[in-house]
Amino acid sequence: MTDKFYLQRCIQLAEKAIGKTYPNPMVGAVIVHNDKIIGEGYHKKAGEAHAEINAINSVKDEDFNLLKESTIYVSLEPCAHFGKTPPCALKIKEIGFKKVVIGIIDSHDKVSGKGVKIIEDAGISVESGILEQESLTLNKRFFTFHQKSRPYIILKWAESSDGFMDKNFQPTQISNSLCKQFVHKMRSEEHAILVGKNTALHDNPSLTTREITGRNPIRILIDFKLEIPENFAIFNEEAETIVFNSVKNEVKNNVQFIKIEKDNFVQNLMEKLFEQNIQSVLVEGGSFTLQQFINANIWDEAFVLKNPDLKLQNGTKAPIFNFKTKEKIDFRDNIIEYYINPENNFI
Repeated sequence: MTDKFYLQRCIQLAEKAIGKTYPNPMVGAVIVHNDKIIGEGYHKKAGEAHAEINAINSVKDEDFNLLKESTIYVSLEPCAHFGKTPPCALKIKEIGFKKVVIGIIDSHDKVSGKGVKIIEDAGISVESGILEQESLTLNKRFFTFHQKSRPYIILKWAESSDGFMDKNFQPTQISNSLCKQFVHKMRSEEHAILVGKNTALHDNPSLTTREITGRNPIRILIDFKLEIPENFAIFNEEAETIVFNSVKNEVKNNVQFIKIEKDNFVQNLMEKLFEQNIQSVLVEGGSFTLQQFINANIWDEAFVLKNPDLKLQNGTKAPIFNFKTKEKIDFRDNIIEYYINPENNFI
């Protein structure tokens, strides 16, 4: 088997934890001795053991003495700093692996080559940049956050065949149940979900993952004048909520209020979310809020759910979005159009 084969397995393992490792990256590790996998693992949750440690711990007792003659494959450079867990680079050095193969170097300033240096200084051979693009895409959220100092932004909305998001400005079911499950899966994978005041008033959404089994994202509400009643679903205890407003800074139970300037809003919001260590945001609406992100060209991916058999004739117009479709996916009688921002270099 080739290095690419084993690193592909690392990526497959890492993907099992999508949405569960924030603010950490997703990482997978595989230990190979004489072309045989003797251990593998992935980082399952922030605060718990990293991929390399889980892979080492998975090795059977009778194979443990083979580690010094083995290669460990890791999708991302082993960490070099003390956090909630000790540095993985030191554990690799302690065991004395024969070789380490890395998918991509970690751009985080606490790591960024420091893990490789620890390992190489111990006399262990290191090779990196294998399946680099695939490893980059795996952690597109993490790399965007650390390289662009903002969260990874995904836009999502549903519209009728004639380009409306509701009928006569009243809540309207546009997409089918299959699309709804798809959206709830998306929610479970992103760090946070965002809506504006009008959507909160209009739809009274809970913004949870009730259609599937998965974690609820942090809810972000844009409400400058604090007009949303406290008994609305977005404030329930099912998830943490952050309210960006122009009135106050305050923490009340599971709700955090953060003041923000209205001028140059989207850029200000990106700075505030970066300060909050939020790595990705699913922007679900409404039309005005979505359009602000589009106009500022601060978005990375977009999913537009369309019902080709539904005409609403009047209501809230869908955002103006003139980009080339990357892919169209059939969901029974609905279509999901998928877009990638041309400036996104992580996919």
